This record gives sequence, structure tokens and C-alpha cells, in this order.
Amino acid sequence: MTQIPYWHVDAFSDRPFGGNQAAVMVFDEWPEDDVLVAIGEENNFAETAFLVKDASGEADWELRWCTPTYEIALCGHATLASGHVVLDHGLGGGDSVTFRTRKSGVLEVRRSEAGYELALPAISTDQGEWAEAVALLGTEPQEVWLNPDGYGIYLFESEAQVRALEPDIRGLGALGNDQFICTAPGDTTDVVSRVFVPGGGVDEDSVTGSAHAVLTPFWSARLGRESFTAHQASARGGDLTCRLDGHRVWLGGPCVTVVEGSFYL
Repeated sequence: MTQIPYWHVDAFSDRPFGGNQAAVMVFDEWPEDDVLVAIGEENNFAETAFLVKDASGEADWELRWCTPTYEIALCGHATLASGHVVLDHGLGGGDSVTFRTRKSGVLEVRRSEAGYELALPAISTDQGEWAEAVALLGTEPQEVWLNPDGYGIYLFESEAQVRALEPDIRGLGALGNDQFICTAPGDTTDVVSRVFVPGGGVDEDSVTGSAHAVLTPFWSARLGRESFTAHQASARGGDLTCRLDGHRVWLGGPCVTVVEGSFYL
């Protein structure tokens, strides 16, 4: 039996029980892919992050993520949590850390006034239509913006409309592994959102970094500025700072460790 270092982190939160939960686990070498997915199912968080030291020299660590059902190409909150673990739990120190991923390039987490800042690739969308998804949301959005990799923005008039949404979760899940990103101008922040990913095993995500990699270029263009504040109005809730920097998005927020121990494999 092997002991795997394990941390349970609440990302985009400065207190326990807020933000989005992620497990972070450090391996000496990669296990089989089905083992990673099985661990994701066992942890039963939206995502589990897996780290192995990067022997290529391209970055400090290799990073992969699994939901309870499959491996994904990009996860923001679990990357922020990984940066928190490396920088604050004796795995690297310093003020920044880089992660080489399989499909999203090299990602960076660094210390900031907000706690940490995470760099993700900016994800663009084009205005389009998806009548079936709109019907399942239950309320007609003003606009729909889509990306072929499965990210969709559904723009509403007000925060109240976004908070009141009661979508057909099972119906949305049947459409695939898409992110249904419902957003509007915020009441106390510049932007508010809720994010549904039922096809990926997450009916409603608590705080979604990858969704804000989509929302940042979208709202930067609408607001006429590169930086803004955002709130994800899930049950746990979370606040982010968002900044567009060329082809990258910087997302800021704190993290708190709530469990540290070993996973026995």
C-alpha cells in the first residue's frame, strides 16, 4: 500500500466551507489513467488535481485533473488550489509556480494581494444559438455565445434572473459535457454567474476558474476595461478578480486548506 500526500483545499475562499473544493495529490510518477479517474470518483469533488514533478524542465510540475467520471482538459480552481499547496506547504516555496498540462499549455500561479493569481488561456466565444439548451434553462437569455470546445455563455439582464434559474439539470446533462455559463451584470460585483456542468458530473459548480477564462474576454469587451470583479452565485459562493492580459486571463482569490493527510492506494 502506498501513501499519497493529500490536501483538501477550498479555492477562491478565505474561510472553510466557501469557494470550491478540490483535492490535491502528489505522485512520484503517473499511475494508470483509470486509477486517476477512480481516485476522482472516490474523492467525489468537482475536481481532483494530480501533481508529478516535471522532468522536462518546461515547468515546475506536471498537472492533471479528474472529475468523478473522467479526466478534463482545464480546471481553474483546482490549479489555484495546487499553487496554494506548492507555495504554502513546503513543496517549492517562492512566489510563483508553473504547471505543464497536457492540453492547456503551461499554467502559472503566483502570490498576489488577493492571495493568489492564476493565469489561464483566454477562451473566446462567438454569438450563436442553441434553442434546446435555452429551453432547458427555463428562462430566455438576451444572448447566447458559444465556443466549439463546449463553453457556452448565456447572458441575462440581471443578477436576480441568474439567481432564480432552475434549469432542467438532467436535460442539460444529456446534451454533453458542456459548461452552461449563465451570467449578468452584478449587484455588488461587476459580474455575476452560475455554472452548470451536469454532463461532466457536476450539476452546479461552486466556483469555476475555466468559466471565468471564458467570461473575462467576454465581459472585458462589454465593460470596456481589462479588469473587473466577479461573483459566482452558487450555494457555497465565491469571489474573483478577473484581468485580461493579451491571450491570458489572470484570476485572483484566496485559498484555505481544510484537510491535510495521506491517501492510501
